[in-house]
Amino acid sequence: MAAGKGSTGERQRLLRELLASATEAEGSFLFRLVTGELRQGAVEGLMLEAVAKAAGVPAEGVRRARMLAGSLPGVAKAALSGDAAELAAFNTQLFRPLHPMLAGSAKDASEAIGELGEAALEYKLDGARIQIHKSGDQVAVYSRRLNDVTAAVPEVVELVRALPARELIIDGEVIALRENGTPHPFQITMSRFGKRLDVARARGEVPLTPFFFDLLHLDGGSLMDEPARRRLSALHDMAPAPNVIPRLVTASSVEADRFLRTAMEQGHEGIMAKALDATYQAGHRGRRWLKIKPANTLDLVVLAAEWGHGRRHGWLSNLHLGARDPAGGFVMLGKTFKGMTDEMLGWQTKQLLELEVAREAITVYVRPELVVEVAFNEVQASSQYPGGVALRFARVKRYRRDKSAVEADTIGSVQEIHRRTTSLSP
Repeated sequence: MAAGKGSTGERQRLLRELLASATEAEGSFLFRLVTGELRQGAVEGLMLEAVAKAAGVPAEGVRRARMLAGSLPGVAKAALSGDAAELAAFNTQLFRPLHPMLAGSAKDASEAIGELGEAALEYKLDGARIQIHKSGDQVAVYSRRLNDVTAAVPEVVELVRALPARELIIDGEVIALRENGTPHPFQITMSRFGKRLDVARARGEVPLTPFFFDLLHLDGGSLMDEPARRRLSALHDMAPAPNVIPRLVTASSVEADRFLRTAMEQGHEGIMAKALDATYQAGHRGRRWLKIKPANTLDLVVLAAEWGHGRRHGWLSNLHLGARDPAGGFVMLGKTFKGMTDEMLGWQTKQLLELEVAREAITVYVRPELVVEVAFNEVQASSQYPGGVALRFARVKRYRRDKSAVEADTIGSVQEIHRRTTSLSP
């Protein structure tokens, strides 16, 4: 295995040699395997269904255990043991981070209220998602990708250590704020999570403020199966008011629109609407939580890039964008070279070359790992791309270095946006 200085170039050379010696069918198989586009069926959702069927147990029980365990093999072993109690024993465990619950999208506040009825509305902060675990004086902070980032956020540790609860798991967001309370750009917040960081100095230059929005575990008991109304009440009773996300409970579309305008005026990117009877479904993206952002954006994966020309000569510029297919792989939605600064072009060229798996003329194909937030005007029908849809006037807003490819938006979500837009057209 190639490692150390020059290993990237050596791996690329070996891969080129392998592809050159392969037959057409073998080359196609290898390319799709490396890029994640190989439809071989062993995606986790299908594996969970298969385990449930093999064990003769309800699929919902297997999915819940996986959600709490963080390990599919461990859940499969418990399910296949024949002991129902072993599968049911999976529960929240301190210092074993849970996959965060994820949100669907609504086009505006009225749609969200129309779908959820009375709901808890919250500011949607453009910060870093965190999950905090506490037992006595021991506190650990995890990122949305479940990495331990405790050392990078001492102000969060100090605040949580002083909370009255003996044990807890909190879901929240941490963000860098200006003196007037408005948020710094996302990149400023993320600068606090560098690998070689002088934490004390960084804290002085870019202090972080945590905002809590859910309570999953409190003093020995899991709250995940409790309705949101109870979890939020317990959170308000336990946490300092300035560190609880600004929230409004309402069934009024007028009040929801006003709350959205207030959030936007304070520099935030939108609001969340959450069903008051919803349980906390770790790792699940559904429609019990809805995000409302005035700008149309999607989190997509870079599948390839083309070398630029003119003033962009020497940079990888035109990105091939893909949405995640839950059945496996990614579905291309189009290309864009818009919205990129020189700094971004330089950064993405370096990153994409490290992910390179093949080249064809001016196109560099890469492992589908980089997630980019893309703004667009509309989703339109397309016979050019396999998903039947494409983005109109797509432009890059930023790279989501805090997200992995498995968290990208799905092709189904994109097709649903197109369906809704079409159904509203005169």
